[in-house]
This record gives sequence, C-alpha cells and structure tokens, in this order.
Amino acid sequence: MYNLYLVTDRTLHPNIETYVEKAILGGCTIIQLREKTASSREFYEIAVNLRKITSKHKIPLIINDRADIALAVKADGLHIGQDDLPYEQARKILGDDYLIGISTHNLAEAQQAAEQGADYIGVGAMFPSGTKTDASVTGIEELKRIRKALSIPIVAIGGINKSNISQFKGIGVGVAVSSAVVGQDDPKQAAQELRRLIS
Repeated sequence: MYNLYLVTDRTLHPNIETYVEKAILGGCTIIQLREKTASSREFYEIAVNLRKITSKHKIPLIINDRADIALAVKADGLHIGQDDLPYEQARKILGDDYLIGISTHNLAEAQQAAEQGADYIGVGAMFPSGTKTDASVTGIEELKRIRKALSIPIVAIGGINKSNISQFKGIGVGVAVSSAVVGQDDPKQAAQELRRLIS
C-alpha cells in the first residue's frame, strides 16, 4: 500500500484532481492531500474531489494535519507532524477505523511514534527538498537503523526523485514523492518510471 506515496502540491501544478488521477494510473499507491496555502474551505473542496477519485481507484486518501477534514470527507487516514495535533488526540477524534501516520526525523522519534500506536511513519528528509526547504536531512543510514528497529510500515520522504529513488530498493520501505510526479509534464509516465526503478 505504501510503495509509491504521492504528496500533493498545487504550487507545482494547479489542477490537483487531474494529476492525482494520472499519478494513480501510473502506479501511485496512496495519496496524501497536503496543501499548506489552501484555506479551510479550499482544502475541504479539494478533499471532496480527491475522495471521489481515490475511491474510484480503491486507493487510500490521507489528509495532512486536518482531522476535521479527514472525518468530513471520510478519508482513510490522517498524517501528522511533530508539531501538529498530538497522536492521542488525533486518535480520540478519528477512532480506530482511520490510519494515522506520523512524520519522524530520527530513531528516537520513530520509536516514540510506534509506541504511541502510529499505523505507519514517514522518515525524512532523505535529501534536501524543494517543497520543504526547512527540513533537516535524516539520511539513508538512519533510515536503515529505523527499519531494523521497527516492524510498522515506513515511508521515506524528502527530495526523492528518479535520480536517487533506486537507493531505497531492498530496504523495505515505501517512498514518498511530490515534485518527482507533480512537477512533471506527464504524471502518469513519471509515476510508472519511479515504480519501475524501485520494484
């Protein structure tokens, strides 16, 4: 499910619905709606549209940071960062039927997230990233330590593209991408190529 995890970014392509559908057809296996500049109303309306697309293709939809919107559109889950709503509160709001993923940057944070009950964790940034310029780099060696220590699903994130994605082959993690798909002329073809490089 977490093989190729797409994180949306409308600053790279304004028509989210179109590129998300193409990305799914190209092999993206899970979609996270992450739009930091959208108003609550805009975010909700985009989420409604993406829920229709992901449901049609039977692909999970994860909402970044907004438990209220995850509930409102009946998404599959919520993704939270270290400075977002605490896991315990998110779980109280959403109940047990929703996935909750947590962003982590090192082994200590990853272990804490797993102990809290996270369904999966994001680990990064793997490389410097154009879409998250303030992220510190975690690196592949730390990712391998985390993978060895934990049994829950792990998604590597941050600066991953077709030139470096093959480094994650065989580690036992999914990979999250944004500009490597969203910022390309043909999101379907871009996703197909990324899947080929990690399969």
